[in-house]
Amino acid sequence: MISSHGSSARMLPRLLVLTDAAMLPAGRDLVSTLRAAVEGGARAVVLRERDLPTPVRARLSDQVQALLSSVGGVLLLASAAPPEATSRPGGLHLRSADPIPATRPALLGRSTHSADEVLRAAAEGCDYLTLSPVAPTRSKPGYGPSLGAVGFGNVLAQARCVHGPLPAVFALGGVDEDNAASFLQAGAHGVAVMGSVMSSPDPAHTVAALLAKVAVAATGVVVT
Repeated sequence: MISSHGSSARMLPRLLVLTDAAMLPAGRDLVSTLRAAVEGGARAVVLRERDLPTPVRARLSDQVQALLSSVGGVLLLASAAPPEATSRPGGLHLRSADPIPATRPALLGRSTHSADEVLRAAAEGCDYLTLSPVAPTRSKPGYGPSLGAVGFGNVLAQARCVHGPLPAVFALGGVDEDNAASFLQAGAHGVAVMGSVMSSPDPAHTVAALLAKVAVAATGVVVT
């Protein structure tokens, strides 16, 4: 059973695409990759790329915002919006140890890797969170063994026993079309992906295939 903290979280799609330009195939840029992902059905993007110079990141933020706005999607920034950006993102995605901002964004999310971190995010009133890694992945090498669907479900069950209803939880780390459904069945609101889309030879197809698996699994999920 899925629970969320507010109506804004309920409106989140069941797939988050996280960016990492370092994983792109040679000759392909991030904007064209995200354009293809949007064509495949992606409607929420967490823009990371914290290492970019501020003006470059601002320009990138505006470009991605334009892509998503055209389809009613939402842009979530993995740090504060660059002051040079002309558009405002839909929300902010915090790392596990980042402080809560003084001014709360419309949507607030956080990365988590344990039951304790899930509880912290819930207590802070986050609208959504990612829990990782849930499957073997090269992009999350420093966070211990992957949870698997059973471990993922156990973490959520432990957190719910203490806190009650949780924010919308997305399974992250090693998610692909073969295992995505298992995490919804284990209690996820949805799945979050990075490498499988960033490195895909056909991001539109990859996103569409993931969404098809998630849609089938979601038919058996009750949202409260």
